[in-house]
Amino acid sequence: MKLVALMSNGIDSPVAAYIMSRRGADVILLHMDNRPFTDDRSITVVEELADRLREVTGKEFPLYMAQHGPNQERIKENCDYHYQCVMCKRTMQRTARELAKNLGASGIIMGDSLGQVASQTLKNIRSENLGLDFPVVRPLIGLDKNEIISIAKEIGTFDISIKETNGCLIVPTRPITEARQDKVLTMSDAIDLDALAKNCADNAVLHH
Repeated sequence: MKLVALMSNGIDSPVAAYIMSRRGADVILLHMDNRPFTDDRSITVVEELADRLREVTGKEFPLYMAQHGPNQERIKENCDYHYQCVMCKRTMQRTARELAKNLGASGIIMGDSLGQVASQTLKNIRSENLGLDFPVVRPLIGLDKNEIISIAKEIGTFDISIKETNGCLIVPTRPITEARQDKVLTMSDAIDLDALAKNCADNAVLHH
């Protein structure tokens, strides 16, 4: 079983990738490079997290980088700004799906934990997945933050994940928590979501 894990520089996604690796999956990491809406430090953290996952599991964990900054611009220009995070997640999942197809992988790993942040309410998760038609594995969905942190400390990713970066600079002050599906679909058409994600995945680069 080969899976593509969407990997940020945060605490959750490396733990999700680790858990699925331990369950026997060959995990390919995909980092959506959010510059210029973050800084170079986030890339360094992701590289260190990938190295740590390799050390702790003895597995390969190839790391791909895809340019996400232009996607964020397009979303901001064409969508309701309160929906920025939901549309961002939709774009990331579609990109992961297209990369998975390119690499012969059969699903996507997400680090979602239910209700932890605005984009992870059940309504938003449903809206993010509309029309994806591809398996998404969420191994952390029922864990709380303390449980996830405990695993991160155990595998040695926690201290890397908490290194300082300037975060995401395009997050709205009041992100939507109950996304309307009709609106999400209309905005997906406005940014030509599938074409955007395919182009992003086709141009993803294997990081050495």
